[in-house]
Amino acid sequence: MKKIKPAYWFLLMVVAVFAWIFIPLISARLSIDGGVEQEDLLARTPLSYIELNGTKRKVPPFAFYNQDSLLITDQDLLGRVYVIDFFFTSCPTICPVMSTNLKTVHDTFGDELVSIVSISIDPQNDTPEVLKAYAERYGVTDTDWHFLNGPQAEVYQLANEGFNIFAAQLPDAPGGFEHAGLFALVDAQGYLRSRNDDFGNPIIYYRGFIAEDAPVDEFGETSQLIPLIQDIKKLLKENSWNNQ
Repeated sequence: MKKIKPAYWFLLMVVAVFAWIFIPLISARLSIDGGVEQEDLLARTPLSYIELNGTKRKVPPFAFYNQDSLLITDQDLLGRVYVIDFFFTSCPTICPVMSTNLKTVHDTFGDELVSIVSISIDPQNDTPEVLKAYAERYGVTDTDWHFLNGPQAEVYQLANEGFNIFAAQLPDAPGGFEHAGLFALVDAQGYLRSRNDDFGNPIIYYRGFIAEDAPVDEFGETSQLIPLIQDIKKLLKENSWNNQ
C-alpha cells in the first residue's frame, strides 16, 4: 500500500477546511435568497377578494362617531384604502401592541389615501373624549385615523357577524373584554382583501397583536405588519391604475 505524500495530506486538509467553513455559508445564502425570492413573489401577486358563498364581501354599513364627535360611515371611506381593527382603550393586553403597529402603518403612509379605523368594543367607557385622549397618546392629531364609538350591540354585530372578528364582553377576561387582535384590509371600493397563504388560500385577516420587533409569539405565530404594509402599497397601485 502506497503512503500518501505530505503534499496530498495538506491538500486534503485545505479542502476539508474549505468545506467546513464555506459550505454552510453558501447554504445559508441560498436559503436567504430563496426566502427573499418567495417574499418578492408574494409582493408581486395580486391580492385576493374575500368571498362568502362565491360573492365578494364588502364592509357592512356602519355609522359611528369618531374622537372628534364627527359621524363616520362606510360610505365616507370609499376611495381610500383602509385598515379596520376592534379594540378598547383600557385593554391591558394586546391593544397597545395593535395600536403601536397601526401607528407604524399610519406613519408609513401619512395622508396617502390611507385611513385607519379603530372601533371600540367598550363604547360605554370609550366616549369621544376618551378616544381623543387615546389618539393623542399615540401622536394621532390628523383625520386619517378614526377612533369610533357606537352602540355596543351594533359594534358587536359588525365585529362578530359583519367581519367574523371575535369580540365579547367577558367579566373574567383581562379588562372585562375579549377580542381577536386582527386587522382587516379594505380596498378603495370597500371590498375586503388579503394575500394568500402558502397553499393559495386567502389569509383573510392580518395578525396585529404581535409586536414588529418580536416577530414570533409563544404559539409560533409571526407578526404580519410588514405583509400588511406591502399589501396596502399594492392596493394603492391598483387604485391608481383604476383611476387612470
